[in-house]
Amino acid sequence: MVATLLSECDDRRGLSRIHAHAVCQSFDFEAGRQVHGVAVKHGLERNEFCESGFISLYAKAGDFGDARKAFDENADRKLGSWNAMIAGLAQGERSREAIDLFIEMRRSGFVLDDVTLVSVTSACGSIGDLDLALQLHKYVFQAKNSEKADILMFNSLIDLYGKCCRMDLAYKVFLGMEERNVSSWTSMIVGYAMHRLVSDALECFRCMREAGVKPNFVTFVGVLSACVHGGMVQEGKRYFDMMQKYYGIRPRLQHYGCMVDLFGRAGRFDEAKEMVEGMPMKANSIIYGCLLGACEKHENVEIGEWVAKHLQELEPWNNGVYVVLSNIYASRGMWKEVEEMRVVMKQRRLAKLPGYSLALNSE
Repeated sequence: MVATLLSECDDRRGLSRIHAHAVCQSFDFEAGRQVHGVAVKHGLERNEFCESGFISLYAKAGDFGDARKAFDENADRKLGSWNAMIAGLAQGERSREAIDLFIEMRRSGFVLDDVTLVSVTSACGSIGDLDLALQLHKYVFQAKNSEKADILMFNSLIDLYGKCCRMDLAYKVFLGMEERNVSSWTSMIVGYAMHRLVSDALECFRCMREAGVKPNFVTFVGVLSACVHGGMVQEGKRYFDMMQKYYGIRPRLQHYGCMVDLFGRAGRFDEAKEMVEGMPMKANSIIYGCLLGACEKHENVEIGEWVAKHLQELEPWNNGVYVVLSNIYASRGMWKEVEEMRVVMKQRRLAKLPGYSLALNSE
């Protein structure tokens, strides 16, 4: 069908570009291969838009071999192809490769644009490359002076500095922005929350609201995370209600996870269990894991057993569940139950590693 449409169209270049973009967006890998084959047949595979589309398609499918092959075969590649390859590597958790390719791109004489910057900053953040972050900041500063920089570039820098544990530099970028959008404020809030700068995160949220910028669901993930790190139960409940009633944002799994974690750390297990049971979606192992860690901290046997049952169903291979539950029993002097756990672990050929503990609650 794809071949028929392409062969019957006078504007083959335009149709090929459209199909390349469509299959990339729909993640239809097999259709993408067909379009690529037809493009090669008609000599369109070197079209800038087609080439970048095919690179993106293969990268999103995890086929980095074919993505790199499509990229390498054209010695006269354009910026769009570089961007597609760098973005694919960054999104595919191949951050070092993305950065190396970016350096190669710069040596080839290409000037990065906002698309390049977003991908590279994401890669830098994944590996905490502060040196490259500072170089990118210098480029954005130069772009600003030449009136090329835009808000997306600055937002990327804020996010990058946050991931590199330099909220002081993120704040400096934020202050220097002539215009800020919801992503600008959210990146600051999430960065502060990530590094447990609770007061800064909540103050930033207050200023955001005063500035008339409407928060989104990611903003509230940052706000609720800050409440978790600060042990601020009442504030967390207020923000959770505000998100729904005032801004009309339906809670997602991340928001429920923050609230369960918040209740659990405070030892408010009835509220934590009620939150889990009242969620419109099933809780995942991360939520149950955080709650089990709280049970260990507060020596709560009843909820610990309830959580362990769900975790065993979700992750039957995870020996950490048995280890933590055994620790909870031991903390309450329930040695019979401790012995039962050891028997279960032995039967399942699971052994407790020396010095091992399940990293459920890093507080």
